[in-house]
Amino acid sequence: MSLAVVYSRASLGIQAPQVTVEVHLSNGLPAFNMVGLPETSVKESRDRVRSALLNGNFEFPAKRITVNLAPADLPKEGGRFDLAIALGILAASKQIPATYLLDHEFLGELALTGEIRPVLGVLPAVLACRDAGRTLLVPTANGIEAALIQDAKVRCAHQLLAVTAWLAGQYELPLPIPQPDSKDPEVADLQDVIGQSQAKRALEIAAAGCHNLLFIGPPGTGKSMLASRLPGILPPLSEEEAQQTAAIHSIGSLTPRQGLWHQRPYRTPHHSASAVALVGGGSHPRPGEISLAHNGVLFLDELPEFERKVLDALREPLETGHITISRAARQVDFPARFQLIGAMNPSPCGHFGDGLSRASPDQILRYLGRLSGPFLDRFDLTVEVPLLPKGSLTGQAQRGEPSARIRDRVLAARERMLARSGKLNNLLDSREIEDVCRLSAQDAEFLETAIQRLGLSIRAWHRILRVSRTLADLAGQTNIEKAHLVEALGYRAMDRLLSRLRGG
Repeated sequence: MSLAVVYSRASLGIQAPQVTVEVHLSNGLPAFNMVGLPETSVKESRDRVRSALLNGNFEFPAKRITVNLAPADLPKEGGRFDLAIALGILAASKQIPATYLLDHEFLGELALTGEIRPVLGVLPAVLACRDAGRTLLVPTANGIEAALIQDAKVRCAHQLLAVTAWLAGQYELPLPIPQPDSKDPEVADLQDVIGQSQAKRALEIAAAGCHNLLFIGPPGTGKSMLASRLPGILPPLSEEEAQQTAAIHSIGSLTPRQGLWHQRPYRTPHHSASAVALVGGGSHPRPGEISLAHNGVLFLDELPEFERKVLDALREPLETGHITISRAARQVDFPARFQLIGAMNPSPCGHFGDGLSRASPDQILRYLGRLSGPFLDRFDLTVEVPLLPKGSLTGQAQRGEPSARIRDRVLAARERMLARSGKLNNLLDSREIEDVCRLSAQDAEFLETAIQRLGLSIRAWHRILRVSRTLADLAGQTNIEKAHLVEALGYRAMDRLLSRLRGG
């Protein structure tokens, strides 16, 4: 009897729990049994492994083969364990030395020819293997992704024969080649947008404090164009944020962008997207758009065209920064700390208050009623994006400041926030708001009166204070002044629109 132990990694959300592949050969009728909660795709590996070994001129043992994937209560899926199973059979049958197997971990799906094919979720496995102090062997096609973690021990292989020669000390497997980060990534500039100074100012405030922003305006006024310029004024991802974002993209079938490792993600799902597409799910839980936009921007255009239940599913992740997907066999937690930017028309016909509207107030209220009040409460700023005045296109266009200059102010404001409370203003809880957003008695009375007249909730009170704190940080001031409160109240376009429609 012979026994071999090989280590691999499963995929469970953004985690990569260790899987111990135990291969046992015993006398008896030839058989290949696999235990340890393998799913169909894992069970099929017996045929892939057998063909790969025979085509590599190895002997497939004519014995009773038992493969145990431990721990037994962790569901196993995909072909990621093929390579580990093949090496376990070779080691148990004494065809390769087992000396170095315990110091390494192996990931890869085998083709019938012995070629090693890429798998999903390599980056979480690299991080987990680094923490375990082992060297991870990955398919060559996953090498660029694995090279993003520069302090991890990783080797790349394209063929089963190359792996066995490496384990025998006859061949040196290459290291993954890291891709240099682009110093000047191509991002759209805010100067491309003509006019719309208030919307640009709101975009700067949203970037500084990581506030959620809603643009309201007729078609063709530049709402989508403005939203696409937000990544250009945001700071780059830190190393920790970049690793976490890339790990989510890795399990979501997205290859981390070469040269754009530290650029914040920008996701724009279509309004026909389902709740599962947005928040994640499936029989084998996969991250949705809110998780793929983690540490970045999620832009929802034509907001009322989304199903109401789909938008309401975003309410909890917007507050907590993560989404938990529960299934009968497992529970998976995905991070979802994203910045939400929305765009919508003010009415079904696209116009309101500009003499072009063909919709009645009741029709407009029904149209806006597709968005629940609690969902709208999640937006810190709602801004009107009006039609450009006559002469804006033919005369001397006012294009404003370039994105680089605005980004400098955003970075300076964020440094003040982090130095003061260790987090951005949008993440302040109610107790922290009381500490860092103190108002004078006169200003507090002014804000309370405004809140009552607009019929706003306590959540809106907190959001106005957060925006006012960001305005003070952009101005480099220690205290919130009345001018900051007035400007923050000016970014409540939806409240004013609903008040006009209801005759308030």
